[in-house]
Amino acid sequence: MTVPAIELREVTAGYGPFRALFGVSLTVAPGEAVALLGANGAGKTTIARLASGLIRAEKGSVFVNGADLTGARAYRYARAGVFHAPEGRSVFATLSVEENLQLSVRAGRGHDHDPIGQAYEMFPVLGARRRQIAGTLSGGEQRMLALAGVMIGAPRLLIGDELSLGLAPLIVEEVYRVLATIREAGTALLVVEQHVDHALKLCDRVALLEHGTIAWQGTTTEARQVVASRLFDSAAD
Repeated sequence: MTVPAIELREVTAGYGPFRALFGVSLTVAPGEAVALLGANGAGKTTIARLASGLIRAEKGSVFVNGADLTGARAYRYARAGVFHAPEGRSVFATLSVEENLQLSVRAGRGHDHDPIGQAYEMFPVLGARRRQIAGTLSGGEQRMLALAGVMIGAPRLLIGDELSLGLAPLIVEEVYRVLATIREAGTALLVVEQHVDHALKLCDRVALLEHGTIAWQGTTTEARQVVASRLFDSAAD
């Protein structure tokens, strides 16, 4: 039996006195892509933060590659190959494009002979701007730089939290193309997304979150009608 890249078992979590998750169980297998969908405030980002060790479970357990990391600090998750790409730009704004990528090489678990060259092949615009200060790139270019760094780091699990938020449609397509490439290389993906169509095209399974609980799970084929009706009803409440 394949050991999951990440497994949440009956997890309850929140912020201070406020509970955001209630008994959530979720697994993502190696090389699998799972979309986590739901309305604003449903708890999607809380799951992303929990799965990368940024917050701790109050109840339940978190396993990464079969190891119990419940309550462990975020660096333990990072050492286990978990990368969290949050919404926003997530780059070192005062460093050049190439300096950002060099840091990813140093932090990575393993990489090809020329990982930075590979990143430039994947994102030609970054190669053309390799000496440019990252903070002066457009928002879409900074998102590409962040994803290029993820590729260099060779994660076992990538948690993408609203990576398409605020991006132009063409950049969103590019982001999802890269996510597909990362997945083809064997990385598991947990994708938190509000662009349902993009998530369904990329992912194998869907977990629909409502009010801090997983209300439905299934394949993307099964999900299209179920997710559309549930998200519409949730938005109408």
